[in-house]
Amino acid sequence: MMANTYEPLLIAKGEMDVSIIPKMANRHGLIAGATGTGKTVSLRVLAECFSSIGVPVFMADIKGDLSGIAWPGGDDPKVVERVQKLGLTNLKFEGYPVIFWDVLAEQGHPIRATISEMGPLLLSRLLNLNEIQGDVLSLAFRIADDNGLLLLDLKDLRALVQFVGDNEDQFKTKYGNISKASIGAIQRGLLTIQEQGGDKFFGEPALNLDDLMQVNADGKGVVNILSAEKIIHLPKLYATLLLWMLSELFEQLPEVGDPPKPKLVFFFDEAHLLFEDTPKALEEKIEQVVRLIRSKGVGIYFVTHNPIDLPEAILGQLGNRVQHALRAFTPKDQKVVKAAAQTFRPNPKIDVQQALTELGVGEALVSFLDDQGTPTQVERSLICPPLSRLRPATPEERSQIIKGSVLYGYYEKSADRESAYEKLQGRAEQLQEGASPRSRHPEYKGQGKKLFEAVAKSAAHAVGSQIGRQIVRGLLGSILGRRR
Repeated sequence: MMANTYEPLLIAKGEMDVSIIPKMANRHGLIAGATGTGKTVSLRVLAECFSSIGVPVFMADIKGDLSGIAWPGGDDPKVVERVQKLGLTNLKFEGYPVIFWDVLAEQGHPIRATISEMGPLLLSRLLNLNEIQGDVLSLAFRIADDNGLLLLDLKDLRALVQFVGDNEDQFKTKYGNISKASIGAIQRGLLTIQEQGGDKFFGEPALNLDDLMQVNADGKGVVNILSAEKIIHLPKLYATLLLWMLSELFEQLPEVGDPPKPKLVFFFDEAHLLFEDTPKALEEKIEQVVRLIRSKGVGIYFVTHNPIDLPEAILGQLGNRVQHALRAFTPKDQKVVKAAAQTFRPNPKIDVQQALTELGVGEALVSFLDDQGTPTQVERSLICPPLSRLRPATPEERSQIIKGSVLYGYYEKSADRESAYEKLQGRAEQLQEGASPRSRHPEYKGQGKKLFEAVAKSAAHAVGSQIGRQIVRGLLGSILGRRR
């Protein structure tokens, strides 16, 4: 029998049961602790609980050990031991509906975004551009917008950047100076991203967020698992993907106020990567999205080693907390432990700072929001065992899940419709066909300028068409942070 939507979900047990209230689950949360202390199991238990009440979940599988969630568990000795220790009876071990995703299209359905959706702000970070180079990229996007040039994949952006660089004199008056050095830096960055697999990530069909928010016939929320074992070694691509998904969710979902349960719970594993070398402007927009997206029914749970990995403005919004052990080998470590201890509502029965260094594997200091939205007193607890299988899926099992999905076949087929690359290539070919000794004649030069203007005018006409209307970007993707 599925848990009642309004019934608290048991997560851990100590001197008392520690449960999370579904209507408070979209107030965001934190799972923190040193390596090997049990963060992954806590993530899994929360994901199972949300799925059981019909809440879809998205999470990245960093170590490749989450895929077993699709099958019933109970066969692991550690799970058996935990069940006995906590005195849990009448447990029903079960699997959960799963959809596998993979940017590299190797262990799941391909997950893609278009260049236009991503926008210059996130791309600047992905390409390691400095402020001046990022400004030039923003100008290139503005030129594309003004001329109705669709940017779908990397070859579109390469063609646009080259086009802007080759015609910098014609753009200077309206858009400002465009340095060749910045154009070169952008092109080098694009080449690096392509070599890292970015050509697979950028393109169509782009991810439809509705496909992340499915419920199966039994009323369980689908658990979306991103295979991240390889992409985690490309940390900026990984972080950019998750930030783009977050911004698109914020942009597309309607306001729902305070629903009885979240519409989606989003886990950000290795959350510190989201904020490494992040420009201040981008960090402020991330903070804004995190603050506002809860009214869209989305709960965000950051999974990281230390709470101080996150900006204070983000940390202050995380009301549901599971804190595993922290190490205190150095004076710096001790400061981290002290800072983490101060983030909890005190419990007179617990020395929180000391407990943080003594917690065993699977043990945590837990504090969730009560039904009034106030953090409960911190409790030292053992996390409940997962009901699904700890052992990862075999390649055959994974393939069976992928091919049995209703999505199979759609995302596997890439599309390449007419966009900036084709339009600009056509223009270049027309100019090349006219290249001859007479091209030096003033009359011919005038015709070349007219051809440039005609292509721009023709492209701009597309803005009113179905294609043109797709030149949109969300809060994190836009040049000025404008809404659609």
